[in-house]
Amino acid sequence: MKKIGILMGSDSDLPIVEKAINTLEEYGVPYEVHVYSAHRTPIEAKEFSANARKNGFGAIIAAAGMAAHLAGAVAANTTLPVIGIPVKSKNLDGMDALLSTVQMPTGIPVATVAIDGAANAALIAIQILAVTDEALAAKLDEARRVGAEKVLAKNKAIEEKFNK
Repeated sequence: MKKIGILMGSDSDLPIVEKAINTLEEYGVPYEVHVYSAHRTPIEAKEFSANARKNGFGAIIAAAGMAAHLAGAVAANTTLPVIGIPVKSKNLDGMDALLSTVQMPTGIPVATVAIDGAANAALIAIQILAVTDEALAAKLDEARRVGAEKVLAKNKAIEEKFNK
């Protein structure tokens, strides 16, 4: 199975990134985690991205706040799918990171999740791997089935309480 690269611009992003790590672990997907900044360690970020495919990665998750250039810098150096997580900061409540992550020029795409949406970033990465991995696809299907059952159980309780 291909692994997922998880990059964060700063270790202060770790509490958010851990949601992606936990999700990947739940599904048994291998990963590597690194702190590479688009601005402070551009050479390392570029080398990781440029070599990711030959190093066995199937997708890369990049989390950053404020200017949030990491996902775009990574995407500029690989043709692997890149999933950006805009991280909430104290200044503009994460809108700065969201706009920086989602506004990519044509030809250098970054799939972008919600502000602090690390679990969904991991799920997108898992879905990408599941295109060619039936066992992983079955795990995703089962998670969807369980999620639907939970909602339907809550619906039944609400209906019983209010629909007399």
